[in-house]
Amino acid sequence: MISRTIRENIYALGAQHWDRRLFDALIPLPDGTSYNAYLIHGSEKTALLDTVDPSQVDTLLEQLREVEHIDYIVSHHAEQDHAGAIPHVLEKYPQAKVIASPKGKTLLIDHLCIDDERFITVEDDERITLGNRTLQFVHTPWVHWPETICTYVPEERMLFTCDFFGSHIASTDLYVTDRARVYEAAKRYYAEIMMPFRGTIERNIEKLSKFAIDIIAPSHGSIYGDPAFIMGAYKDWIAEKPKNLAVIPYTSMHGSTKTMVEHLTSALAKRGVGVRQFELSVTDLGKLAISLVDAATIIIGTPTVHVAPHPAIFYASYLANALRPKLKYASIIGSYGWSSKAVERIAGLIPNLKVELFEPVLCKGYPRENTFEKLDTLAEGVAEKHRFGGYADIMGVC
Repeated sequence: MISRTIRENIYALGAQHWDRRLFDALIPLPDGTSYNAYLIHGSEKTALLDTVDPSQVDTLLEQLREVEHIDYIVSHHAEQDHAGAIPHVLEKYPQAKVIASPKGKTLLIDHLCIDDERFITVEDDERITLGNRTLQFVHTPWVHWPETICTYVPEERMLFTCDFFGSHIASTDLYVTDRARVYEAAKRYYAEIMMPFRGTIERNIEKLSKFAIDIIAPSHGSIYGDPAFIMGAYKDWIAEKPKNLAVIPYTSMHGSTKTMVEHLTSALAKRGVGVRQFELSVTDLGKLAISLVDAATIIIGTPTVHVAPHPAIFYASYLANALRPKLKYASIIGSYGWSSKAVERIAGLIPNLKVELFEPVLCKGYPRENTFEKLDTLAEGVAEKHRFGGYADIMGVC
């Protein structure tokens, strides 16, 4: 990838990782990802904002081949996909200093073994001049690590946010053009990485709203020429009130639980409740996480394996518990052969979910009329709670 001009003497660098399909050995990347770095030439000094994943360091160094001098390397976040190439850049520019928050400095020393004397630490709202341009540092902790910062350039009304507002997309688009595609990717990114930190994200968005911003430049995905687009989306995602949506993650071994799930899905839809159904043996877990951003209710469907939930249910339950979505209600449905402790085991896996529990529906063997009646009662209970809560229906992206 070549470097590209954002404004005069401000350039987008970095790498498009088109073929990467898994992040942190956990997160699916259906559209690849990018590692964005930015170069700012001031009238007196030059700064590089973030670097790239170590696997792409040659791309970054080639982009810097004709850059004779860098004074500062700003590290917004210490994870290797942004900071991993800093040691290589320091080797090329031995006079350069790494700018980070105090906690960022500690983490970069721990993870990348950078020498202490190479750092300048900055406090919240501290400024460093490049001559005709200013770097103003804004501490934005816990989006999603404790050391994260943003950089604001007031002369250009530009905000560099690293992971904040990012999206895992490899694209040749310098700016966001396909809003629907970016919206889903950014929502997936928020769901998988940032959703547990809704409270601190809300405070950080409020902090950033005081700045006049024309451009948001994250370190994954394209640049936002309309900051209101992504900031408005985040405000919706972090809002306390969920939507009129029930999410049903399930798996089925011999068809009994699947039959129950399909009946419940129809019963909920008949009563005006939106449903997202996920068969876990074939589900992209990122899609499940996206749905959990909005859902008011989760209903977990499981067969029984040695009196416990199916192992796929353990994984999905652990994920939901870790992501801490704004769910209000939950239930469990499923089947068993001779005995089951699925309800007790699942309940023990989701202590972070502060939900009201509907009566579980379990059946021995294949579901019959009395089981379907209980599922109808469950559907009516969910629909009534959603109506009482005034939860809005899921809307498409405009």
